[in-house]
Amino acid sequence: MFNPTVLDQRNEISKIDIDNMLGICTKTPDFCRDAITRAAKVKIPYKSPRNIIVVGMGGSAIGGDLVKDWLSDRASIPIEVCRDYVVPAYANKNSVVVAVSYSGETEETLTAFFDAVNRGCMVIAVSSGGHLQAFSRKLEIPFISIPPGFPPRAAIAYTFFSLVALMEKVHVFEAAHGEVEETLRVLQKVRDANRLEVPLRKNTAKKLAHEIQGTIPVVYGFRQYRAVARRLKCQFNENSKAPSKFDSFPELNHNEIVGWEAPKSLTTPFSVILLRDPEEPPPLKNRIEITKKILLPKACKVLEITAVGKHNLAKMLSAMYIGDFASIYLALLRGVDPTPTKTISRLKLEMKRKLDMTTKFEEEMKRVK
Repeated sequence: MFNPTVLDQRNEISKIDIDNMLGICTKTPDFCRDAITRAAKVKIPYKSPRNIIVVGMGGSAIGGDLVKDWLSDRASIPIEVCRDYVVPAYANKNSVVVAVSYSGETEETLTAFFDAVNRGCMVIAVSSGGHLQAFSRKLEIPFISIPPGFPPRAAIAYTFFSLVALMEKVHVFEAAHGEVEETLRVLQKVRDANRLEVPLRKNTAKKLAHEIQGTIPVVYGFRQYRAVARRLKCQFNENSKAPSKFDSFPELNHNEIVGWEAPKSLTTPFSVILLRDPEEPPPLKNRIEITKKILLPKACKVLEITAVGKHNLAKMLSAMYIGDFASIYLALLRGVDPTPTKTISRLKLEMKRKLDMTTKFEEEMKRVK
């Protein structure tokens, strides 16, 4: 039996979740449909690129990681994610570069955007406005507009499904409408099972948050769940305001696992979350089960999130969505508003004091012309 907590007290939650991050999370399936509709209306003149590069940072970049993992066994060309001020050296006129910045003001993304333009790449932009929208309009670059008003990490439905639509439009893979429809149905079920109204004793995400409270979450995934593990790590950082880390099988069995040989005084502050798939390939399943046995006496707790669905896309996003809910519930258990990211805001302000980025980008526009 679980003791009653703040997670089942709507009035208490509303006092903590001032900016309604939980409410935004609950609407994710609806945002997915809107994102698909918006992206479908944008005409993309580029066809048959030799590679795809998604440029972005933080919550605006993770959609690229998810797309890369999802299409790893079917994409006809390489898909890479660039988190830097410049695109890779191989980027050229045969490369599609998708610049994703939710705010449209991300310094690194705007700089890489101009780098791609100057190299003659086939550039596409995704944002809710800002300089990225303004420069895209001036340069007549295809632009997908997404709604403003969210923290970037909460706009994952828009950044991810915009990329899905773009991959199809530039002929990277065949239409996946059946997978997308299944994914939307699964996300609705996950929402209904983990929303605030569902009590702790029946709510997977609430129980997960309850279990890891007071520990440092470590998330382990594999193959199509590598990006999901990264997403959950970032959500625990930004929503829960907690340290967290991630890694992936089988690589972690060749280095990370040795770190657990440390004394229990160093390992017990950590709780491990394993991302599981009902259809795990036997070699990976064996590795995960053996690793679980090694971790049980060392970590504070070893927990699992089991993906739901038939196709990989549904399974990936279902595990991610459970983690999104759990990260918010963990914040609420700690009495922390999930939305503000004070340290990031401080860093951006200090960077702005060092350099007038508006002037820099206006100069870039003149150089492009």
